[in-house]
Amino acid sequence: QVQLAESGGGSVQSGGALRLSCVYSSIGRNVVGWFRQAAGKEREGVASIVGFSTPTYTDSVLDRFFISKDNEKNILYLQMNNLIAEDTATYYCAAGAPRRWPSLDSGAYTYWGRGTQVTVSS
Repeated sequence: QVQLAESGGGSVQSGGALRLSCVYSSIGRNVVGWFRQAAGKEREGVASIVGFSTPTYTDSVLDRFFISKDNEKNILYLQMNNLIAEDTATYYCAAGAPRRWPSLDSGAYTYWGRGTQVTVSS
């Protein structure tokens, strides 16, 4: 069983930055990722990474968001730069079974954190 706990959310003005953290119990080569869900919308994959693979991102966050892992500290990060109002959502970290490539499909994930709120004001 993989346990996940997010932190780092908050309120920021448009153009600002936040770094989300997700402490995990152990993931090995499990796929890990960040998802978000805005009010009234479906959950969407934001960024994903597995092992030392090249991360994958949803188009709307390319060159603004960056996912990374600290395998010694067991922390997954999401650095979010140049935030816009459309980034407002609850952000979740998630982990799934080992796979070769990252995935933004929520069906690839079994374990989920409780989420952290990010609010961007324009």
